[in-house]
Amino acid sequence: MKKSQTEAIVLRLIDYGEADRIATLFTLEQGRISGIARGAKKSRKRFGGALESFAHLKLQIQQGSGMATLLSADIGSIFPTIRTELERIGSAAYACELVERLTPEAEPAPRLFRLLFCYLEHLDRASPSPSDRRFFAVNLLKILGYQPELDGTRISGQTAELLSRAMQSGRFGSIVFPDACLREADLLLNPAIDLHLDRPLKSLAFLQACGG
Repeated sequence: MKKSQTEAIVLRLIDYGEADRIATLFTLEQGRISGIARGAKKSRKRFGGALESFAHLKLQIQQGSGMATLLSADIGSIFPTIRTELERIGSAAYACELVERLTPEAEPAPRLFRLLFCYLEHLDRASPSPSDRRFFAVNLLKILGYQPELDGTRISGQTAELLSRAMQSGRFGSIVFPDACLREADLLLNPAIDLHLDRPLKSLAFLQACGG
């Protein structure tokens, strides 16, 4: 059994039995992995308040042939402001669900890790923006090799230009899509995402219900 340290973002948590939790994690070094935190619901010493959705952690893990075991966790940030507003929660959940659903297991993607971390950091500092959510989606598709064609599609030249700039900017908050361009961007981005999903995104339905 190999022990190692890894930097991770918590994508999803499931309670398991009376005391344990199973975490789906996106790690800098190994990509998406799952791990069991034994006694996490009772042990304050090893995990404290670290195992929370969207949290950025430094983890010590033990890996063998099956699921990893989480031994301890130090908090980088739990992004507390995200948890104060439904639209922030929905935006963070959307990003984490996309990463969980679209990435292969145990395949490192450091550029995607940085994109997700920067988006969560931005959501923690600034009001949630529909433009930033499209910014995240188009850059995620680009990093994963699923970038949609911008020429010869149903979207306008203005929307195509904004999406192109979003893939070159590298900074959340730098691109603002007018309402008409947001709708057009969805005509391109949502089908490109849905092509790689076996069921609809729960987080997107939640966001739409919140008006985001």
